[in-house]
Amino acid sequence: MGAAMNELTRTVRSALLAAALVIAPAAAQAATFTFTPANVGLTGAAVTADNILVSPFSNLTFTGATTFTESGFLSITGFQLGGSNAAAGGLNGTYSLYFQFSETGQLTTGTSSTDPRAAATAGVLDTLTYSFIGASGNAIFGFSGLTPTVTPGGATQTLATGSLVSGSTATTPANGNTAFVPTEDATVTFAVAAGKQGFFTPNPFNNTMFITLASTVAAVEPFGTGGPGSGFLINNGDSTSHVNFQAAVPEPATWAMMLIGFVGLGFAFRRSRRKAAFA
Repeated sequence: MGAAMNELTRTVRSALLAAALVIAPAAAQAATFTFTPANVGLTGAAVTADNILVSPFSNLTFTGATTFTESGFLSITGFQLGGSNAAAGGLNGTYSLYFQFSETGQLTTGTSSTDPRAAATAGVLDTLTYSFIGASGNAIFGFSGLTPTVTPGGATQTLATGSLVSGSTATTPANGNTAFVPTEDATVTFAVAAGKQGFFTPNPFNNTMFITLASTVAAVEPFGTGGPGSGFLINNGDSTSHVNFQAAVPEPATWAMMLIGFVGLGFAFRRSRRKAAFA
C-alpha cells in the first residue's frame, strides 16, 4: 500500500508541475515560429524567427476634436531570431508579405488642434482590424494623394486576420520643436485563415500578436492646418517597427479537462489515504 501511495503522490506532483509550466510567465514571451511560403503556393524559402520587422505606410486623420481614424499597410521588410537577422530567401522578390489594417481611436492628451511639434499627445485605440496578406512577386507601397496604396507583384491571398485587444498611440516633439514622431503599440488577436495552416508552424499557431510601430522624422508628412480633417501620413516608417507573437494559450475546453483531471487525482489520492489508514 505504501508503494502505491508513493506512486500516486508522484503522479499528482508531476501533473501539478506540468500545469505550472503551462501557466508560467514564460508563455507570454515572444514565441519562435516558422513561415513556409511554399506550403501556400508562394516562391520562397522557409524562415524561422521570433520577430518580424515592418515598415508602416499609413494615413491618420482626425475626425473630431479628439477622435481619429488610421488605415494603411505594414510592409514586412525582414525577420530576426534572437536579435540577429534571419534569412528569408525570396522575401520582397519572388514573394511579399504585409498587413493591411484599419483602426479608430481617441486622444486622451491633447486635441486635433494641438500642434504635435510643440506638445506631446497621447491616445487609445477603440477598434483595429487587419488582414495578413501574402503576394507573389514584389509588392510596391506608396500613396495616391492621401490614400495609402499597394501594388502587389502578383496574386494575393489572406493568410490570417485579427482584431484589437488593446492599444495606445502617442506623438512626441522632435528636432527642437520643428517636427514630431508618432508611435503606436497594440495587442491583437491572430487567427489563421482556413486552408492556410501549412504556412504557419507551430500548429496550432500563436493566437496573440504584439505590434510596436515607430517612425523617423523624415517619414512623417503632416497635412491640414489642425482640427478635424487634418492629420499626417507615415511614408515608409522606421524599419525598427516590429510585430511578434505570444505563445498559444490552451482553449477553455482544454483548461476544463485539465481541472477535471486534477480533481480526479485528488479524489483518488484521498481514497488511497483512507484505505491506508484502515489497512
